Amino acid sequence: MTNDQRMIRAAAPVIGEDEIEAAVRVLRSGMVAQGPEVAAFEEEFSKFVDGRHCVAVNSGTSALHLSLMALGIGAGDEVIVPSFTFAATANAVRLVGATPVFADIEPDSFCLSPQAAEAAITPRTAAIMPVHLYGHPAAMGPFTALAERHGLAIVEDAAQAHTASLDGTPVGAFGAAACFSFYPTKNMHSLEGGMVTTGDATVARTLRLLRNQGMEQRYANEIVGFNVRMTDVAAAIGRVQLRSLDTWTQQRRANAAALDAGLRGVVTPPVAEGAEHVYHQYTIRVSAASGKDRDTVSRELQERGIGNAVYYPTPVHRLAPFQTGEKVLGYAAGDLPETERAAAEALSIPVHPMLTPQELERLTATVNEVVGVLA
Repeated sequence: MTNDQRMIRAAAPVIGEDEIEAAVRVLRSGMVAQGPEVAAFEEEFSKFVDGRHCVAVNSGTSALHLSLMALGIGAGDEVIVPSFTFAATANAVRLVGATPVFADIEPDSFCLSPQAAEAAITPRTAAIMPVHLYGHPAAMGPFTALAERHGLAIVEDAAQAHTASLDGTPVGAFGAAACFSFYPTKNMHSLEGGMVTTGDATVARTLRLLRNQGMEQRYANEIVGFNVRMTDVAAAIGRVQLRSLDTWTQQRRANAAALDAGLRGVVTPPVAEGAEHVYHQYTIRVSAASGKDRDTVSRELQERGIGNAVYYPTPVHRLAPFQTGEKVLGYAAGDLPETERAAAEALSIPVHPMLTPQELERLTATVNEVVGVLA
């Protein structure tokens, strides 16, 4: 790898002078815990989710955990989740004492399949947690209809899908609650943090109690709660990031369009009709039938200076915390074929807005070279 072929990073978190100045401003104020910056961040984020109530917390995982608690989901309940995702989705279900029931995904979007979710419903099912994976919205129309028929709550895992939308409605505005992450590699960040959105004022108030030791007024505890508040330092950084989110999203889409046009020999990510993809990740499929398996392509790209990542090589239902004897929380081997196929074929390559035109050209040419296809 020559000097003019430095590593193209798989992700490039932005921490610029504006973010630094915002953090320093709050630090110098001496008011660094949850305060006016958090309140302003919640109000500003609300504009991206059709004006819903927004409750900021310290991580996307906390957002998921508190959402389930605020909706009254707990021991004896089942929650339908995908297995092809980060473990936090299923972890949150277990943390409230409920059982995650894994259903298969759609092959195009990598998101939870409504048909598979419906087949997984039992008398104990209380909720469905679709994940808007890689920035592509899940099929919320069918999920909404399914939830209404069966009296279920929908909790959207929107950790990777800031400003994605479906038929004009933004993700975060479909379910009883929705959860975003502001981890540094997300489309926007606050160094670390999360947000719950909900259309229900009562749920929003319960969330605010849960994040702050069960109290709104100091020493007037109403319920048992946690300390999962967002700091004003984090919120100030998030507010700066929000100002650039639309611009960065458009650049991600432009980069994805260039990759769509230039890549050969791999399956590029399709976009469902009516969906606005925000490309948290640009995830291709590499089939062993093409001559090289995914892991070989990943390794050879890395050797040529192209950062890439495999999300998620081990589906959640095969992770140790979710193993229960011969069956995996109700599923036997082979019950999630699309999940298993995605885990073997999916490869995410750079799409972040910091890519230069030259890097995009080199990225495309290198992928084509590695998979053995001439441009």
